[in-house]
Amino acid sequence: MERDELVRDHTIYACVMGSRAFGLATEASDTDRRGVYLAPTPLFWRFDKPPTHVEGPAEEQFSWELERFCELALRANPNILECLHSPLVERLTDTGRELLALRDAFLSQQAHDTFARYAVSQRRKLEADVRAHGAPRWKHAMHLLRLLTSCRDLLRTGTLTIDVGDQREALLAVKRGEVPWPEIDRRMTALAAEADEAARRTPLPGGPDRARVEDFLIRARRASALQADAHH
Repeated sequence: MERDELVRDHTIYACVMGSRAFGLATEASDTDRRGVYLAPTPLFWRFDKPPTHVEGPAEEQFSWELERFCELALRANPNILECLHSPLVERLTDTGRELLALRDAFLSQQAHDTFARYAVSQRRKLEADVRAHGAPRWKHAMHLLRLLTSCRDLLRTGTLTIDVGDQREALLAVKRGEVPWPEIDRRMTALAAEADEAARRTPLPGGPDRARVEDFLIRARRASALQADAHH
């Protein structure tokens, strides 16, 4: 089975991510598409396993096989968790609905660690830009402030919200280079400290509900195998 065919015929969930999902889109924004496909179970019975992810077929499109997607979400990968909370859903099957109903099973205190680690690595890149060019990449600075805010609020409330809401104008001012770097740096430090504080009394559970996710995956694989049998 062709990689494009997996995306075209077996996608269970597809959404728009990036600036459009975050409420930060401008005229020039790309449309980043992300999706999850369920590879037909009989493909796993061969020596050559189906791919864990597929780039394309459209520009700015990337999809994961369901199992790989769940593994990354259970590890609290920030990009994957955000993908499950996009307000812009383009395709949703019954299995996709079940996946979205599991959103809370993936959320845990682990997110503090993964979001914070990701933020530290991104911040180092921004600091390197400032040293080399006297200024950061403003768009990256904007997105890092957004991520830090989203992480803090997740730890405070137990809910992941990716639309920036009333922060839109303040964040776009950062993207336009209208906020000096020392002020951005100060905001990042403050948000990271607020996230650390929130983590101490977060309503989030200690770890994700791995058993609930695995049960869903097994049911999805079994249904796919039975469907293949029915076609033969």
